[in-house]
Amino acid sequence: MMDCKKALEETNGDFDKAIEVIRKKGQLIANKRADREASEGVVIAKVSDDTRRGAIIVLNCETDFVAKNERFIGFAQSILDEAITKNPADLDALKKLDMDGVSIEDKVVEQIGVIGEKIDLSYYERLDAEKVIAYIHPGNKLAAMAGFNMKNPDPQIGKDVAMQIAAMNPVAIDKEDVPQDVIDKEIEIGKEQARREGKPENLLEKIAMGKLGKFYRDSTLMNQEFIKDNKKTVRQFLQEYNKELTVTGFKRYSLTD
Repeated sequence: MMDCKKALEETNGDFDKAIEVIRKKGQLIANKRADREASEGVVIAKVSDDTRRGAIIVLNCETDFVAKNERFIGFAQSILDEAITKNPADLDALKKLDMDGVSIEDKVVEQIGVIGEKIDLSYYERLDAEKVIAYIHPGNKLAAMAGFNMKNPDPQIGKDVAMQIAAMNPVAIDKEDVPQDVIDKEIEIGKEQARREGKPENLLEKIAMGKLGKFYRDSTLMNQEFIKDNKKTVRQFLQEYNKELTVTGFKRYSLTD
């Protein structure tokens, strides 16, 4: 507030010129703090009014004190609103969007001048599906979105799956969605573990494939134990509601991983 007052005094009450003063100050501070680590911040998610599109953004800052500030959170929310409304293709496109007559990228610089910390819009992902449900973990450090193949699944079921994604951090929806390089790496890790345990060389492949099966159960969403009932998988949980219901995509981001 004092910086804004000083800017107005410096420009004899000219609001537009005062904003320019703050932006220039923000750029100066940004340059000075470029090498600082902005590891705090907020992770927030939102879905469109028709619930067919969702987005996650991450706005970083230097301290947890700023991350918890309502104005900082509100600024992040305003960026997310623009992302939902205008649906940019990627992070660079999001930064170039107009917000209040200037780009979001310039708005971030302006906030650096106001707050006095390094601020960075570091992440943006979108998700499209027949139904998208978002979950933000309390504290704004972790958010997840789940996309479904049906328009009207029970909202609680959707939230439970989004919470599953947040809690268990799957690498893919199902076995066939795991990238081949990840599979190859897991097989090699399994072989090396068995070799160090003194297992015969001719059994290493078989042992590694067994470990790969465990990896699928632990790391692919549909095969994971459901967090609210570990006697069933996520696939079984969904099929109990509707045998045709499945997850078509997901996004997740955590500042604490």
